[in-house]
Amino acid sequence: MPISLLKQAIRKLSPKQRKWSMVDQRTPKRVNRWFKWLSPGLFVKRWLLISATGLLLSMLGLAIWVKLTPINRLLELISQFLETLTTHVPSYISGPVALFLGLFLVFWGQNRTVESITDALPGSGQELVDRLLTHRRLHRGPKIVAIGGGTGLSTLLRGLKQYSANVTAIVTVADDGGSSGRLREEIGVLPPGDIRNCMAALADEEKLLTELFQYRFQAGEGLTGHSFGNLFLTAMTAITGRDFEKAIAASSKVLAIRGKVLPATLSDVRLWARLDDGRLVEGESHITEAGGKITQIGCFPSNPPGLPAALQGIREADYIILGPGSLYTSVIPNLLVPEIREALAKAKVPRIYVCNIMTQPGETDDYTVSDHIKAIDRVCGKRIFDAVLVQRISPSPAALKHYGKEQSHPVFLDRENVTQLGCRIVLANIMDEDPMTAKVSHHSQRLARVLLRWYKKS
Repeated sequence: MPISLLKQAIRKLSPKQRKWSMVDQRTPKRVNRWFKWLSPGLFVKRWLLISATGLLLSMLGLAIWVKLTPINRLLELISQFLETLTTHVPSYISGPVALFLGLFLVFWGQNRTVESITDALPGSGQELVDRLLTHRRLHRGPKIVAIGGGTGLSTLLRGLKQYSANVTAIVTVADDGGSSGRLREEIGVLPPGDIRNCMAALADEEKLLTELFQYRFQAGEGLTGHSFGNLFLTAMTAITGRDFEKAIAASSKVLAIRGKVLPATLSDVRLWARLDDGRLVEGESHITEAGGKITQIGCFPSNPPGLPAALQGIREADYIILGPGSLYTSVIPNLLVPEIREALAKAKVPRIYVCNIMTQPGETDDYTVSDHIKAIDRVCGKRIFDAVLVQRISPSPAALKHYGKEQSHPVFLDRENVTQLGCRIVLANIMDEDPMTAKVSHHSQRLARVLLRWYKKS
């Protein structure tokens, strides 16, 4: 009953009252912004205090240097002024006036200083204090290593960057199709496509630069099909003395990415797969086109060395995520690097595999969740993750019909087989379905939220 009466009273507010109500709601917003500066961990209050202390000490040192005379005179003047003030103006008036005047000057000066700094900094229009709080929160986030490739990994990274700036993406360099494949054949650089996608996903809201990096040329002899980011990384590789790792680091600074993007290896890796009919197919882009069941997968050279920075990232990680992405052409190629799979096996931190939502024609036809796990186990020779994340809800009938035409189906959770393999199952709704195209993919925000929640419980 009291709630309904309150609602009626609110509805009967006059326009004038509503106007004043809006003013009252605006006022606490600025006050709230001032109080945010008192939040712990900003490293602002201590430096302001140190600066003020330094100013006082400098004045004291100068006074001592000239034999204290200015201090004595200054104290006499202050004493005379205070005595005169308290004689003519009561203390209960002069005290509060001086107090509030001092506080006003402090807050006014602080506010103008912050506004000047904010105007000078590029960004998303956030208040400086909010940007500082976000910066501190993200840099206190867990050290997360995400391993994979293709669009799956970039989707995951887009969500993870909202929770931590300590994200390291380890990306496959086995791609030999499209723009990456052409640059690889014509110029001899490692394929930059998956690296570029991950860098764009981790970019710190620099929308124009991200769009530029992802821009794909639609015309021009020799340019059609190439993305600007691929050409940029290729040019940067040449500028840095054909050092692909330095080229990625320099490009990451341009995009102001949160975290790191690292190739699994700097070797010129080329995939091969043996099919159930005995055929040996070479090249990542040709494996799915072959149309057979994969029984074995490997690479040339057979034992590529792992990138030291990637191995260090795994050793220092608080949390390791494998996938999502094409099983044989995005996830497993990273595990063909012996040092990486050994580092993953030795890790004592929570490790989880994100299973695909749909099967992939020519790669994982009729695969269940346990089939995905067994395929990874065969390559590694041992289990390198503790749990598997599986989509809980099936796609809509329209999506099932759309994928059915391509001989693609939801990955079936054979719960008993997965349990027998000793793998924990994490069920969650992490799917994003486009109502226009009926295509499904992982939802970056839901996926990251579920993964961080499981990590905190582990």
